[in-house]
Amino acid sequence: MATSPAESIVDAVGGPANIASLTHCATRLRFQLKDAANVDQATVEAIPGVLGAVPQAGDRYQVVIGGAVQNVYNDINALPAMAGAGGGAVDEDDADSIKARERAKGPRGKVAWLDSLFEFLSDSFRPILGALLGASLFITFMALMATLGVIPAWNAPGVTLEPSWQFVNLMWQCVFIFLPLMVAYNAAKKVGADPWVGFSIMAVVMLPQFTGLRDAEGAQQITFLGSDITTVPVFGMPLTIFDYSSQVFPPLLMAGALGLLWKGLRKVIPENIQLIFVPFLAMLVMIPLTAFLIGPIGVYAGAGLANLLSSINDFSPFIFAIVIPLAYPFMVPLGLHWPINAIMLLNIQTLGYDFIQGPMGAWNFACFGATAGVLWISWRARDKQMRQTATGALAAGLLGGISEPSLYGIHLRFKRIYPRMLVGCLVGGLIIGIGGGVRTQAFVFTSLLTIPAFDSVVLYGIAVLAAFVVAMALVIFSDYRTPEQRAEFEAQRDKAEAKAGATSAGAAAAPAAAAAAGSGSSTAAPAQTAQGTATATLDKPGATDEVSAAIEIASPIDGTAVALSEVPDPVFGGGVMGPGVAIEPTGSTVVSPGAGTVAAAQPTGHAFGLELDSGVELLIHVGIDTVNLKGEGFEVHVAAGDRVEQGTPLVTFDRSVIEKAGYPLITPVIVLNGDAFATVDPVGLGATTAGSPLLVVEK
Repeated sequence: MATSPAESIVDAVGGPANIASLTHCATRLRFQLKDAANVDQATVEAIPGVLGAVPQAGDRYQVVIGGAVQNVYNDINALPAMAGAGGGAVDEDDADSIKARERAKGPRGKVAWLDSLFEFLSDSFRPILGALLGASLFITFMALMATLGVIPAWNAPGVTLEPSWQFVNLMWQCVFIFLPLMVAYNAAKKVGADPWVGFSIMAVVMLPQFTGLRDAEGAQQITFLGSDITTVPVFGMPLTIFDYSSQVFPPLLMAGALGLLWKGLRKVIPENIQLIFVPFLAMLVMIPLTAFLIGPIGVYAGAGLANLLSSINDFSPFIFAIVIPLAYPFMVPLGLHWPINAIMLLNIQTLGYDFIQGPMGAWNFACFGATAGVLWISWRARDKQMRQTATGALAAGLLGGISEPSLYGIHLRFKRIYPRMLVGCLVGGLIIGIGGGVRTQAFVFTSLLTIPAFDSVVLYGIAVLAAFVVAMALVIFSDYRTPEQRAEFEAQRDKAEAKAGATSAGAAAAPAAAAAAGSGSSTAAPAQTAQGTATATLDKPGATDEVSAAIEIASPIDGTAVALSEVPDPVFGGGVMGPGVAIEPTGSTVVSPGAGTVAAAQPTGHAFGLELDSGVELLIHVGIDTVNLKGEGFEVHVAAGDRVEQGTPLVTFDRSVIEKAGYPLITPVIVLNGDAFATVDPVGLGATTAGSPLLVVEK
């Protein structure tokens, strides 16, 4: 049996033998499985600490953890059963065959190559999210200092900062200037090539000596596609000189070509000399190819996409500000936001500012607002698991600007959330559009901490606040669950609370019973008599008392006994909670059906858990969905821990209040620990009165 969340996760995805490889991003464990059909999705999502799970095409499987993902990843790799499993690279031929299969599992659909493309983009960026997030906070700090007048406009042309503040600037510039090298390393690793070879190829065009070639003899300025560029003849061919700092499209294209070349070279070069000649020949081919062809194509491809979005924004900033936040909720699950992130970086490099991140912030804060609404409901509903999920997701969002825990842990699991979240996106986008748009001069994660990085701060702050509040209010007002989901949860919660109360009540009663027996106290006799009122022993010929003992459960209310399947609720009616019977009540007072202890008494009066002296754990649920009345029309007579006898009143309810609200009055009477008994059967269906036999439970 699993003893830790890490071990539980491994078991739920099919065990170590089913794990081909395992990596992680900022919030998710990423499994490459041998057969995704072996995954138990429900078990994965029920593991403490797991915020959600996302099946994907090609036997890929993601488990959303949140900020603790690194610890869980380390714990999994430290498991003895994982020794030698999932740690190495996946066999290339097997990976190719997996990718060739079309599976209707992932959020990107059935096209495996498309899923692989976006997985390539994702894996090229996700390992550096931490560095980007850290750099964005340095940028926000500089923007805040400039806003407060501590330093001049730190990123304005011609402004020279003091050496101390120049040093602070270097803390974020190091990430963005060398971003192409980081992307090249990750992308090359993703395609199966040596990541350091990919790094080295991109490093050539990042060298100061490379950009210094623009001053070499023979360099000339030409105009190409409306842009002035510098070329220099190298071996008789024109080499275009670009500043590749912060560029992401060239390393992505380079890695794609390198992956194909690397696999081809490994097929034709003998294994015993591959270590020497595969990297050498790859660099010999790819360095000139990148410098002369792939690099310039990447620069122009990125510029073309950036100009397209810029043209749309210039045509109508109002429309652009609305479309972006409404599109992002659908782009992020598909992985389409990664190319947009690259364009944001390119905008900052070429234009000096970005116009996409402002409207994107409206989507992010609407997402976080919906999560806050879920958290509010989970607190009120005493949903411990969802409360844990929503708390972690909200913290990751508001402090880090990371939406994945909210999306995969909550929003994509409950379909009612998206329409309400989209309204928040629309409101935030409208405010930004009416205000003329929002810009930022840095690439930042849209969180509470980075608000000062936007211009104007006031307009952006109002927009994201409105998006947050609207989404949160709509989720709270209308709930994120369907009535069926809410009823199922409440039934399971009531059962869990009743069992927990019964366990604690039994533990508390045991020492008292032992003390009474040891002292020969006369209080034992009344207790035995009281138990006898709820219990009858049916002697069967040829059977011992232990085997043949049967327990008779009395009816808790006047009415008509009907089969449990008559209850208009799938959890009760389907016997999920346990065996029993239901009563269509004609009376208005529910009494204890036997002597025992109140394990749980809901303050709303709709449900009671009892632990009878006979060992039967009983749940009496007054009506269906009556918890929504919040105690109106109910007068509770007992509390958890109270001692009750047969006929002790538990609750009195006002039928008219329940009927006016439209809730069914049918009252399930459930034996929660039915598995501990041989049979649980109704004495008979039809008219019944409080105190008359209702159920027979045989040991």
